[in-house]
Amino acid sequence: MGSAVMAGFPSPAEQYVERPLDLNELLVARPAATYFVRAEGDSMEGVGIRSGDMLVVDRSLAPWDRAVVIACVDGEFTVKTFRKGRGGVRLEAANPAYKPIRFKDEMELRVFGVVTAVIHRFHGEGEQATA
Repeated sequence: MGSAVMAGFPSPAEQYVERPLDLNELLVARPAATYFVRAEGDSMEGVGIRSGDMLVVDRSLAPWDRAVVIACVDGEFTVKTFRKGRGGVRLEAANPAYKPIRFKDEMELRVFGVVTAVIHRFHGEGEQATA
């Protein structure tokens, strides 16, 4: 035989494959300004960020009201929703168990970028879904 034989289940989807998926092309608009960081904790679960998720962060973007940002507050890094209004700037969690961070004159806030995408697994490595 001069042709290859499929070993496994044939897939009708194979005829629609155009090219390999490149996650950098899909998720990174500005490669020189983009970095990845892993989230820890449950404070942002309300916006779909879970502990262990990989965050795609663009440091070239200035934060806007309601943007999810990576920030440094008095020397400690956090991921929170950036809020700017009449009362000034604050950082809010997406979990009601956490209070907003309201800034006073002596507090230092540095924003290190805007979160543009979240990558997470349905189940952690080695975990199985339970019914």
